[in-house]
Amino acid sequence: MDTLDLLLHPVRLRIVHAMSNGQTRTTADLCARLPDVSKATVYRHVGVLVEEGLLEVADEQRVHGATERHYRLRRARAVISPEEAASMTIDEHRHGFAAAVGALLAEFNAYLDREHADPTADSVSYRQFPLLLSQDELAELIGEIRDAVLSRMGNEPRPDRSSHLLSTILFPVEELPRHRNDPPEPDR
Repeated sequence: MDTLDLLLHPVRLRIVHAMSNGQTRTTADLCARLPDVSKATVYRHVGVLVEEGLLEVADEQRVHGATERHYRLRRARAVISPEEAASMTIDEHRHGFAAAVGALLAEFNAYLDREHADPTADSVSYRQFPLLLSQDELAELIGEIRDAVLSRMGNEPRPDRSSHLLSTILFPVEELPRHRNDPPEPDR
């Protein structure tokens, strides 16, 4: 299975999110973290992620006669590479966006279902900002966002830190202006 097929599934994407930042979890831990997903489904997708080499067994312990496995991400970050993204078809982009939005919606609902969820105190945000940008301004904005995020991705766990999910969605909402060097549109 290629990385696209592996990661473009909402449940597998949520498992990867749960395993990020160096987390080590058992399948039972993952089931507790994804209470809206059946245990059989969590176990099946953990099996796929292990089989495909994205998750690995970090530790095994005997518990009441059974083997309890603790898993971790095999790669520091499970991502679709820029080369893979560039080779995606329009339908694969539709599928990927749907998987990402589905995982995001499920994660947000799981947050809201917590006993002490407090969106105001937790600085929850889901704003949209339509921006007018040239291609150069867009590239600059993407670089600034990337730099800000990358500077915090190496944060080590501490008692005063909790895991947050940041999702960026960026796309043009109207047709892009044509560049002078583009071939002319054919007459119709």
